[in-house]
Amino acid sequence: MLTPPDPRKSAGPKLRINRMIRAREVRVIGSEGEHLGVVPLEEAFTIAAAQGLDLVEVSPDAEPPVCKIIDYGKFRYMQDKRGREAKKKQRVIQVKEIRMRPKTEENDYLVKSRQVRRFLEEGNKAKVSMRFRGREHEHAELGQQKLERLMLEMQDLANIEQAPQMEGRMITMVLAPKH
Repeated sequence: MLTPPDPRKSAGPKLRINRMIRAREVRVIGSEGEHLGVVPLEEAFTIAAAQGLDLVEVSPDAEPPVCKIIDYGKFRYMQDKRGREAKKKQRVIQVKEIRMRPKTEENDYLVKSRQVRRFLEEGNKAKVSMRFRGREHEHAELGQQKLERLMLEMQDLANIEQAPQMEGRMITMVLAPKH
C-alpha cells in the first residue's frame, strides 16, 4: 500500500486515503468498478490490502461515505492529466479597447475599425469608447452615428454585447465575436 503523498505537493482536492478515513462503515466500489456494498471500515482495508491497492474516500458527504479500491498514485496521475487537458482547451477572452473622438478623421476611423475587426477575428471582445471634450458633448449624435456605422460594418463578425450607451462624457459599446 502506498503512503499518502506530501500534502504540500498535491494540487488537487484533499482526499482521505487508507487510515485517514474516519467512518465506521463505508460503501465500497471495487477496482473493476463493481459495487461491493456497505462494509465495516476494517473489512474494506483488508479487501484493499489483499489486492495491494489503496482505499480512497471519493464521496465523503454521502451516507455512508463512498470509497474506491484503486492505486492512489495512478488515480492522482489521471486527475492531474485531466486537469492539464482541460487547461489546454480553455480560451481566455480579453476585452480590447479602442478610443475614438467624434472628430476622428476618415483614415483614422478606418485604421481603428480594422483594429476592431482584428480583435474580433482573434476571438477577443472589443470595447469601443467615444470620448467627448468641451463643446463636443453638445453634438453627441455625431459620435452615436460613428458607432452605429461601426456596428453595421462589424455585423458579419460580431454580436452587440452592449449597445452604444452614454456614460458621462463617453459613449461606450462592447462587441463580442460570433462563434
